[in-house]
Amino acid sequence: MTRTYSEDDYLDEDDVRVRPNPRGSRPRTKRRPNFDEAPLGMVLEVHLARYRVLVEGKEVLATLAKELRNKGCVTCDQVRLDGDLSGAKGSLARIVKVETRKTALSRLNEESEAGEQTIVANADQLMIVLASANPEPKARLVDRYLVAAYNAGIKPFLVMTKCDLQDPDEFLSNFQGFDLTIIKTRSDAPNLDELIPHIKNHTTVFAGHSGVGKTTLINALAPNYLRATGEVNEVTGKGKHTSSSAMAISAHGGWIVDTPGVRTFGLAGINAAGLLKGFADLAKASEQCPRDCSHLAAAPDCELDAAAERGEVTALRLDSFRRLVQEVSSVDWS
Repeated sequence: MTRTYSEDDYLDEDDVRVRPNPRGSRPRTKRRPNFDEAPLGMVLEVHLARYRVLVEGKEVLATLAKELRNKGCVTCDQVRLDGDLSGAKGSLARIVKVETRKTALSRLNEESEAGEQTIVANADQLMIVLASANPEPKARLVDRYLVAAYNAGIKPFLVMTKCDLQDPDEFLSNFQGFDLTIIKTRSDAPNLDELIPHIKNHTTVFAGHSGVGKTTLINALAPNYLRATGEVNEVTGKGKHTSSSAMAISAHGGWIVDTPGVRTFGLAGINAAGLLKGFADLAKASEQCPRDCSHLAAAPDCELDAAAERGEVTALRLDSFRRLVQEVSSVDWS
């Protein structure tokens, strides 16, 4: 038998009970937790999306909060943490905020498509480590480190190792026009008495080619930290990479940052103002230059040439600056 339906059998919209807040459909709020007072720590090392962080006197392993993953953080970043801060095996904290950086040392990674790469945050010094021989020093690599340091507002130093193998004075003559402290060491004598006063109470990045003796120096400065040292290939003359990530090590009241050995150090996005940070005398003279002045030797009406003629800046200093300008691969003079 077929049943027939009347109008009373159908429900009107008003007869349906609607749950006011069904599970999973709670309205989103724009309010977010405030982590300004969360425990503060410093990133010691980054490895495979895990962050080793020093917080409240102990090391913890942490991951990035979801909203920070696109931004990321690097060694020596100051970060706020939430979650398990016990440091126990298997525990995992969460980085919920990255504090504003005082400085950021970056390079263009020419060996990959990753683009610009920030290596270390909040450092105030850069120790450029080169060997006098085996492998041979390269002036252009030093130039690039100097550009990156000046642009970041970081004080550069130059450490020449293996000076017992070859006299580095001819090579060092390339840098007479720079305000650059130069420290010489030997294979059998790391010259710690001269190095220690410069790194005391500072955050100092050690950078250079693989095989130049960078990690050997750091092992001597921080005996409780031992990282494998590399050897130089006798055929290619290039060092073997022994460090895969930047690592901060406590030493002499400050921090030493051991960085992976690099064979290239690309530059991008450096502008005139950034480059002139390392040349206060030239920066003052350049204030009278035309707005679009490139500051190169062929630039018309460049006030730097006039300043050199008046003796306000030295020709050697000006030549050194212009060498760095030519080294920059992409310069925005606006």
